[in-house]
Amino acid sequence: MRIAILEDDPTVADQLNTTLSAAGHHCFTFETGKQLMKFLRSETIDMLLLDWNVPDMSGLEIARWVTDTIEASPPIVMITVRSVEEDVLAAFRAGVDDYVTKPVQPAVLLARIDAVVRRAYPEPPKDRFEQFGLYRFDVQAAEVSVAGEVIPVTMKEFSLALLLFRNLNRSLSRSYIFESVWGGNPDVQTRTVDTHVSKVRAKLKLRADHGFRIVPLYGYGYRLEPTG
Repeated sequence: MRIAILEDDPTVADQLNTTLSAAGHHCFTFETGKQLMKFLRSETIDMLLLDWNVPDMSGLEIARWVTDTIEASPPIVMITVRSVEEDVLAAFRAGVDDYVTKPVQPAVLLARIDAVVRRAYPEPPKDRFEQFGLYRFDVQAAEVSVAGEVIPVTMKEFSLALLLFRNLNRSLSRSYIFESVWGGNPDVQTRTVDTHVSKVRAKLKLRADHGFRIVPLYGYGYRLEPTG
């Protein structure tokens, strides 16, 4: 999971990064709110960890901006020394999903994150088949059919198509797509994403008359939308 961390204390930031990376998460750390906001305008993440007190703006302001600005905004966990009831309530009103007080206990933080993830991202069904309108995915066989016709696709094309359908109406950055489907470093491989999206669009006939369309997002990535 991709997690963005806003924390201006290098020691705390390193602790959070180490704890979350050891649990298998990919972390992006920022010292100021402006740095984080710039990043969020071009990247997709799965969760935000926000310190309340940072130099240029408060974590509370960032939380409000995220919930008001980002479509399908990610869940937010506030990490702060503030623990009075008034502050906790203000954070929840700003759109925060959970609240962890400092000093951070790694086991508690991971448990809180897992709980937020379960609420925000329910696990896909365990069934072999997943149906989206005319589109039927056989997860075990890695096959996709359109209106009953099996469409030949590569494994990467299948994974990409399933990722898009499982994230309907969610804007996904190219690097997020690349990490989800290919893994590894996305920085030099964005054209790979564009090429495969084009192939998936053509092979699966993702257009209005089939109920779904892929919307390109300039300088960002793609979003799959229902058209019915």
